[in-house]
Amino acid sequence: MTTHHEMTHHEIIEAALTRITAGYVFPEKTAAIDAAIRRRLDEGAYQDLDLRELCERVTADLQDACPDKHLRLLWAEEPQSMDEEPEDVARARFAQYARENNYGVRRVEQLDGNIGYLDLRMIAPADPGGPATAAAMQLLATTDGLVIDLRQCRGGSPEGVQLWCSYFFADDGVHLNDIYQRATGLTRQYWTLGHLAAPRYLDRPVTVLTSDLTFSGGEELAYNLKVLGRATLIGQATRGGAHPTDRVPVAPHVTVTVPAARSINPVTGTNWEGVGVEPDLAVAAGDALKTALEHLRTRLG
Repeated sequence: MTTHHEMTHHEIIEAALTRITAGYVFPEKTAAIDAAIRRRLDEGAYQDLDLRELCERVTADLQDACPDKHLRLLWAEEPQSMDEEPEDVARARFAQYARENNYGVRRVEQLDGNIGYLDLRMIAPADPGGPATAAAMQLLATTDGLVIDLRQCRGGSPEGVQLWCSYFFADDGVHLNDIYQRATGLTRQYWTLGHLAAPRYLDRPVTVLTSDLTFSGGEELAYNLKVLGRATLIGQATRGGAHPTDRVPVAPHVTVTVPAARSINPVTGTNWEGVGVEPDLAVAAGDALKTALEHLRTRLG
């Protein structure tokens, strides 16, 4: 527990609700969220819980009131600064995390039958991640078909998704996604990029492997390639998180995550929030690679 002034559960919940009301991407839903959590507070639902349990219980209640998987209270063992992290510090922290994880590129391989395999665990920001992305695509450039394994990809950067997607289309003329920001009221468009540092992967079959762990940026990559008809998705429906999120400390050990933006796909007019990305071929996640290789070898025959 905290060593300075002990914040009560009530104070933590008040602070979280304030942040949700001010920042949530669907302002019309905040009154119902606020009322639901206050009702639970009045019922004594949060009494006698430790902080970790409080975070779990409030998160469950938040998602009951509004099924948004990015809307959460997170508990951290290490106390954190209560000052909101400046944008450049947050960016630097994420860039370091990306670097330590090889910009998401876990494995690049040539499999039998000249099929390429890319195991991608996160979507790194395009700027620091660009050289690793290009190196992977250079190694895959001579393959006849490709498996992109997103079964353990839990998210990342919209600009990173834009970069990866760009390798699978001929030019800068493909509209991939839009992101609406509540704070500014502006919608940013994401299109394929005109200049890339490695060869594009065109006119060859691509499969994407998904699981119920695939989340956020990993889902966007799968969704974009599926909706645009560029890849066959194989595996399980993904977790269903389409809202870029702000993380705000509300107590030394507690952070509230508030979805502050939302994706709008230019083809479907919607996104995968709450429903996940549906595979074209539904199989258990553990069987997805085998199924993809069979699918590609049949296609390449």
